[in-house]
Formats: sequence, structure tokens, C-alpha cells
Amino acid sequence: MSEFDLKTYLSRRKQLVEAALERIFPVASGLQKRVIEAARYSLFAGGKRLRPILCLAAAEVVGADIEPVLPAACALEMIHTYSLIHDDLPAMDNDNFRRGVPTNHKVFGEAIAILAGDALLTEAFEYFVLGGVSPDKVTEVIRIAVKAAGYRGMIGGQVIDLECEDRKVDLATVEFMHIHKTGALLSASLEIGAVLGGGDQAQTSALKNYGHHIGLAFQITDDLLDVEGDPALMGKTPGSDAAKNKMTYPALLGVARSRDAAREHVESSLEALAAFDERAEPLRAIGRYLLVRKG
Repeated sequence: MSEFDLKTYLSRRKQLVEAALERIFPVASGLQKRVIEAARYSLFAGGKRLRPILCLAAAEVVGADIEPVLPAACALEMIHTYSLIHDDLPAMDNDNFRRGVPTNHKVFGEAIAILAGDALLTEAFEYFVLGGVSPDKVTEVIRIAVKAAGYRGMIGGQVIDLECEDRKVDLATVEFMHIHKTGALLSASLEIGAVLGGGDQAQTSALKNYGHHIGLAFQITDDLLDVEGDPALMGKTPGSDAAKNKMTYPALLGVARSRDAAREHVESSLEALAAFDERAEPLRAIGRYLLVRKG
């Protein structure tokens, strides 16, 4: 069996997602032009498109066609982008660059950046109902998205992150924070793909479990890149976590133990896929890639 070509797979899926975003997201026009322009600035500023790619991959794993899942995959990217715009604000992480370009508030001002994030989050829920899926599946998908994006997920994790600055916290708190801040939407992306793809309870649970471990592995490797990453590949300057006294895995465990923890979560993610056939190979390859990624 030949080695899976992850680079080509990710490139093609990214192109697919971006083409779908271009089709469905409004162009900047009318009296609301400025906020749409700001939303598009961040939505099309690059990025891996990991969450929509995971959503589509999960649908394929359970044997579905990805075309009806594309609107929901785009919605997940919109939610993720909104969170980045707000995270970068002076009241939050106060970052000047994201993906190698000035952050949204640096270009459009804080007020429009806030509204652009709000617009992306609000618009996302319209796209969950597109694609011709059944009402019961739409209801379940929205429930998953709300839990992952709200105070029980991403927002709750961000609150903990802010409150942990300049404080000593234990590993359990750091894990809880990242399970919610980063992992919740990643795991939800897989769960939503499985639900829209018609996966059964066991398949959906396995993919959600994979997402849980991938989310933690992704965050640990992200923390490691902030310590030793290449700015040219990352699109931002390393060291920002330490400068803000954020509690990260390397700060708590050291670099070597953090790498071990990432490896353990990747191994657990691969175990979660044990019951799936070769259609899960993209997900397996993504897991392995996290251990060697540079940006």
C-alpha cells in the first residue's frame, strides 16, 4: 500500500472549501459594505481550513458524499474565523499579526473588527441549514455547534485562558482550558461531519473521540511552535505566550514532556479510528502530521 499523500489531499480540500466560501459568502456591497469587507479580509486571509477539512473527512469516513456537507463545513470555518478576530483584539490577546498579515482591528479598527466577528458567527448558522439535509439532522448539528462555540466550549475556554494569565495553574486546568478553547470546535467538526454523513452512534462517538485527542495534540504542538517555531512558516512571531505569561504545556511540563504528551494524544486519536477502513486514512495522516508540523 502506497503512502497517503497528505500534502496533496489538504491542498485540494482547502481549494474546495475556499471555492465554496467564495460562492456562498456575500461580496462587500451596499451600506453594510465595510463590515462585509472586514469579515472577508479575515475569512480569506489564508489558514489551514482544518475544521472544514475534518468535517468533510468525517462525512466520507461514514460513507457519505461531501457535497451536501460543504455548507456546514464553511460555517465551521466562519465560526473559527470569528473567534480569531476577537482573540486578536486589544482587550484579549492584543496581537498585531495573524497569518502573516495585520490583524483585523489593525486594518478596520476595533469596532468594525468586533462587528465583523459577530457577523461571521451569526451568518454561520444560516449555512448549517443549507445542503438539503433533513430537519432532524440540522437540529442536531446546530446543538453540537452551539455547545462547541459557546460558554460550554470555545468561549468558556477563552475565559479560563484570560483568567490564568499571570497565575500558576496545574496541568488539569491547562488541559480543561484547551479541551474547550481549541478542542471543542475541532471535535465538533468531526461530529457534525459524521451526523450529516449519516454515521451511526458508534461511528460518531469514535470520530468525536478522535477529535478530542487531535484537539489536544494540536494545541500542544501549537504551544511548542510558540517556543521554537519559524516565524516565516507560522505567520506570527513566536514567544507571544511567554510574553503574556500564559500558562502553556511547555511552560508547565517543559519541551520534552510536552512532545511526549502530544505523541500520546496522537496515538490515542489513531486508536479511535481502529474500526474504520481506508477511508479514514486522511484522518490518520493528519494525526501523524501534527507531530512534525512546522507552522
